[in-house]
Amino acid sequence: MEEQNPYQRPQTHVADAAWGELQPASRLKRLGAAILDTIIALVIVLPMMMFGGYFDTIAQGGPGLAMQLAWGVLGFAVFVAVHFIPLKNNGQTWGKKAVGVRIVDMQGQNPGLGVLLGRRYLFSGGIGLVPFVGGLLSIANVLFIFRGDRRCLHDLVANTQVVEAN
Repeated sequence: MEEQNPYQRPQTHVADAAWGELQPASRLKRLGAAILDTIIALVIVLPMMMFGGYFDTIAQGGPGLAMQLAWGVLGFAVFVAVHFIPLKNNGQTWGKKAVGVRIVDMQGQNPGLGVLLGRRYLFSGGIGLVPFVGGLLSIANVLFIFRGDRRCLHDLVANTQVVEAN
């Protein structure tokens, strides 16, 4: 019997993906898309928050749960208004479109708008509003990207994946 060398390179053949197969989006592209989408949201929502009195309540001890929920609903409404058309047409936000990635279901098809908005984006935005544990859940959601399939928790909930747009 031949002795095994623990330092030997793996003997498994790794083939490149065939043309037409879905390629998971890189973590860097997903981060870039998220940053672009956040900048778009901040440009729209920050002035609304300033003139809507949100920052005044912070100076007075902080907003209550009802105000945080109201601003969360408003932020989601702004997100839907801004990204509705590219999400409906290609499964992309403007940030995802800019970096060349898109959201598909596990069969590679465009998911329905209800799946994208309800199960994917409402979930990922809503968990941050949960008192006491929302921040931890949001961090856990994002850290799931370090799994082998690069799917975040909101991808698992919505049964979607982010892939390179061809």
